[in-house]
This record gives sequence, structure tokens and C-alpha cells, in this order.
Amino acid sequence: MPEPAIRAYTTSDFDFDLPPELIAQHPAARRSSARLLDGSGAQPVDRVFSELPQLLDPGDLLVFNDTQVIKARLFGRKASGGRIELLVERVLADGSIAAHMKAGRKPAAGAVLQMDGGYTAELIGRWPDAAGALFHLRFSGDPWALMAAHGHVPLPPYIARDDTAEDASRYQTIFARSPGAVAAPTAALHFDQSVLDALDERGIPRAAVTLHVGAGTFQPVKGEDISQHVMHHERYWIPPETVAAIMACRQRGGRVVAVGTTSVRTLEAWAQTGQTEGDTNLFITPGFKFQVVDALSTNFHLPRSTLLMLVSAFAGYDTVMALYRHAVASRYRFFSYGDAMWLTRA
Repeated sequence: MPEPAIRAYTTSDFDFDLPPELIAQHPAARRSSARLLDGSGAQPVDRVFSELPQLLDPGDLLVFNDTQVIKARLFGRKASGGRIELLVERVLADGSIAAHMKAGRKPAAGAVLQMDGGYTAELIGRWPDAAGALFHLRFSGDPWALMAAHGHVPLPPYIARDDTAEDASRYQTIFARSPGAVAAPTAALHFDQSVLDALDERGIPRAAVTLHVGAGTFQPVKGEDISQHVMHHERYWIPPETVAAIMACRQRGGRVVAVGTTSVRTLEAWAQTGQTEGDTNLFITPGFKFQVVDALSTNFHLPRSTLLMLVSAFAGYDTVMALYRHAVASRYRFFSYGDAMWLTRA
């Protein structure tokens, strides 16, 4: 029999009403004390994140994203005195950077910006990314050292406050080790040592991939035709030991459990291309055929976002939207510092 036709979803299908007070402005008191909405059964079950190890079997494999958030938000002035803000998206091989820029009026190529902290940034021109949103600049010193000394934690736009010392530790996973992200892989923020110890006690192995999360992760899909959305590119790596761990998991009949949508995109990009490293702009929407990931721990995502489309593709549109309605009614906390949900593949 032919497969049933996939429904043609529009961006509005992924909209939902979210009271502003449910958008978490600060992390939970303790990482694993966040709530966990278990959506794997016929009815949603309200749990606490520390219970996650109980939902896993010894044959399963947890796959984390070990990217490290950099202090990518930098401030300065144009020659005219007008304030500018940079959000470094990438440090390039030659030491120059590709960055988003906020300014009342964008300076022209060749302009030299006086940055807070006493260094300068020369604007080379536009960076040729797919969305045309990035600028190409060169700092007067090492970009990694300058960001470490003068940068700010790049909190998402829906966290309406300045970054603090707390964010420097809490907007970072406990196993972050590969610098390059401008947004945290937020599903992994809930893991603390007590959860890792519980996973070890149950004999559940872990593996890592790296995907440097870009600012485009917060970009809503603007048009109604989701097929016309231009997805941002992000860099990823999958080490040989992770490939081996996935193969071993398959051989023993276990589930590959992705921690966060960034791990999903990394693993499924590898399945699609056969490449264990590179850039991906994989856009996962309902109808996508998953080849690697069997279960998913994820946070609650923005309305009309590519991430909400991804989880709807994974667990089923009707299931996910019903879970979101439950989460709103039950006063779950949303987005980066919010609560989590547990999903299995539809």
C-alpha cells in the first residue's frame, strides 16, 4: 500500500499561546530540580528531572552535545559615538570573526570600531552566510582572549535582563569542553553530578557530539510556507568513539537517546550525509525520516520555531501540541532556563 500523504503544515500550526510569566528568567535552584514532562505514554506524566535515569534502560545510549558557550556578546562605539553590539557567531580560521551587529546605522566596510575594553574591530564587510545576517570583522587582538576578558554571556533575547556571574556557570552544561556556541544546548543544562551518578549506577553509557549552536536557533519562521525557510548553518563533529558507541548500542538492541535538539540535528545530519564533521543546515519538519535517534530529552521551545517543528516531527504533531497545552496549563517554565520534556519517537 502507498504511504499516507504527509499533511502540509504551515508556520501557524506551530503557534501557541504562552503567558509571558512562564518564560523562565533564571535557572532552577538546582539543575536537576527542574520539572520533566514525560510524554512517552498515552497520558502525560509530571515528573522531576532527577527521575530521568529511571526512564532509561541499561542498553540505551545517551548522546550529549559538549559544545561550550563563549562570552560572545561585545559592546563598543562607532567613530560617530553611536553604540554598537556584536554577537560573535564564529571565529574563523584566519583569526577574523563573523558576527551579528546591532547599531542605529550600520557602519560601512573599512570602519574601525572602538570596543569596550580598549581594543578595536575593523569591519571588513559582510560575511557570505546564507541568511546574509553576518558581518566580517577583525579584532586588534586574539578574539578568544578578548571575548574571555570583555565579553558577556549571550543570553537569549527572551531573557529580559543583563547577564550575571550566575549565568557564566548556569548557562553552560557541566560537561562543556569545546568552545564555540553562542547559545547553550539547553536540554543538557538539567544534568548535574547526581544525575550522572544515577545513570552510572543503572549502567547507562554516555557519548558526546559537538554542534556549535548559533544565534539562528532563536529565529522564528516568518513565512507561512515552512518549505521556504532558510535554515542557519552550524558546525558539528562526531568523534569515532561516538560512532562506535552508537553501533554497539544498535547491536545490543538499545535506544539512542539524544539530549537536546542539537544532538538530534547532529546525528541525523550524519545519517543523511555520511559526514562525521562539517556544516549542517538540516531543517527537520513533520514527515522527516529519523535514522538514528529513538528518544529525546528536550526543553520547551518558542512558538513558530524550527525547534518546535523538529520535536513535532519526532514525537508527532498532535502529541507534541497536546503536551504543550498541558505544560501551559500546569505552569511549566519555558525556554532556555525552563523545564524539560521526555519524548519517544512516533
